[in-house]
Amino acid sequence: MESTGQEIAEPKDDEALIKSHIEELVATQLPSSAIYNFLLSDVRIRSASKGLVTARLALTRNHINSSGGIHGAASAAIVDWAGGMAIATWDLRRKTGVSVDIHVTYLSSASEGDEIEIAAYADKIGGSLAFTRVVISKVVDGEAGPVIANGSHTKFVKQR
Repeated sequence: MESTGQEIAEPKDDEALIKSHIEELVATQLPSSAIYNFLLSDVRIRSASKGLVTARLALTRNHINSSGGIHGAASAAIVDWAGGMAIATWDLRRKTGVSVDIHVTYLSSASEGDEIEIAAYADKIGGSLAFTRVVISKVVDGEAGPVIANGSHTKFVKQR
C-alpha cells in the first residue's frame, strides 16, 4: 500500500505522545514550584490521553495533618496540579493557565504510607476558561478504592 502522507495516528500512539508530554512537564516544572516539589516530587504518571491524566502518589509525612490524615491543603494542591495536567493533555500545551476557582469536597481520608490515585479530567477547554474535575482515591489491593476527595477547578487559559 502506498503512503499518502495523510495517515491517521493510532490512538495508542496519541496516548504515548500525551503521556510523554505530561511526564516531561512533571520532570521540568515540578522542581521549579516549591509547593508542588514539596508535595508531588514522587508522583508517578500512570496514563494520559486527551482530557484525562491518572497518577499515583505514596503519602508521606509532608501530606499529613495533625490528626494523621491527608491534609486538606495537600488535597487542594493536588487538585490544582492535576487540573493543570489534564488541561495540558488537550493540545500538548506547556502553560495551563491560572486558577479562577477551586473547590474540594472531602469524603474520607488516607494516612501516611497509603497510596492514592489521582484521576484528572478536562471537561471543557475554551478560549478563555478551562473546567476540570479531579478524583483522589485511596488505592486498595492495587486498584482505586474509596474516594478521598472530589475537586473541581476552573482556570483562565487565554493565550497571549
